[in-house]
Amino acid sequence: MAPERRIRDMVKKVEELRIFGGTPAFSEKLHVGRPNIGNRGRLLERINDILDKRWLTNAGPYVQELEQRVAEIAGTRHCIAMCNGTVALEIAIRASGLRGEVIVPSMTFVATAHALQWQEITPVFCDIDPQTYNLDPHSVEKMITPRTTGIIGVHLFGRPCDIEALDRIARQHNLKLLYDAAHALGCSYHGRPIGSFGDAEMFSFHATKFLNTFEGGAIVTDNDDLAARIRLMKNFGFAGYDNVIYIGTNGKMTEVCAAMGLTGLESLEDFINVNRRNYMHYKHELHAIPGIQLMTYDETEQCNYQYIILEVDESITGVSRDQLVQILQAENVLARRYFYPGCHNMEPYRSYFPHAKLMLPETEKLVQRLLALPTGTAVEPGDITGVCQIIRLVVEHGADIRRRLLG
Repeated sequence: MAPERRIRDMVKKVEELRIFGGTPAFSEKLHVGRPNIGNRGRLLERINDILDKRWLTNAGPYVQELEQRVAEIAGTRHCIAMCNGTVALEIAIRASGLRGEVIVPSMTFVATAHALQWQEITPVFCDIDPQTYNLDPHSVEKMITPRTTGIIGVHLFGRPCDIEALDRIARQHNLKLLYDAAHALGCSYHGRPIGSFGDAEMFSFHATKFLNTFEGGAIVTDNDDLAARIRLMKNFGFAGYDNVIYIGTNGKMTEVCAAMGLTGLESLEDFINVNRRNYMHYKHELHAIPGIQLMTYDETEQCNYQYIILEVDESITGVSRDQLVQILQAENVLARRYFYPGCHNMEPYRSYFPHAKLMLPETEKLVQRLLALPTGTAVEPGDITGVCQIIRLVVEHGADIRRRLLG
């Protein structure tokens, strides 16, 4: 093909991008976490049963069954279902006796920090390992002070923390160790289920999670005393009818939410298989695109594969992560920046700790590079091929696209 024809074709392809006036590649929006529904018939059967029994909340049979099932998956003696994952974090923090300062990553959803600050506990933001995106144990040790009472690790995107190292640090310094396992139901660490580590772990069953209860969460633990306190605290401190023995709040999950969770559990393997299929398809399609690195999972462990995460190296692609997100969103591919800009750059933490970024060089780099792509049961292999074709086109013509965007 003559050079002139190649240039004309290149310009035409670039000009067909929606951001430059073309038609969106997808007529319907592709979401990062469009909810999985499961068997609608079974869900409606359960809801009708709830309505017939008129037991809508307060530890009904569906909540009890869900707690038993989740405890089995996590390999723990106790599971306490909650109205959402944030309340689960807040109650676990309070029940564990945390106070003063608690070490957490900034590379997480802001609820992890808020659950501490809400209770006037200082979240001390710690840097991450750039390979795992999780807490760097060496950095954790440097952040410990006489006011430190605990560590909250986050199994980001379902990939486990360095649990052995964090456990050793917690024991050496007599610290509580909790895990925000919002992303990690059904995952494992050295063959052992996530949920069974530390003093307690917290799951999220928000609508965007691969197992959802519409809205919900849970705390799992093998600590009998801690579990007893958590059960009191999530139900106003009631220990029987008219017998309040502890300060508490309302963290209860409803029966309808539990019914949704149980319905999802029946399709859990199907959800995981679809996520894995999508992950492998992305892995194939994105292979060898310069400057685009797909986050990989350890396939020797149990994984739920519920996140498709890319690192964008602007020095190679010619376009920034934010520009790529802008282009994809115009094509109805609702890619998202996870977790931008880092908790330490959000309020009130930005004002409380204006110099935190000096201690978080790896976090600062990563929040500028990561994006999440659509996956889940609402996404088909053909959709993934189309998404990756757009990314490939953008990278192939990165310099030209950047010039056009900057006008």
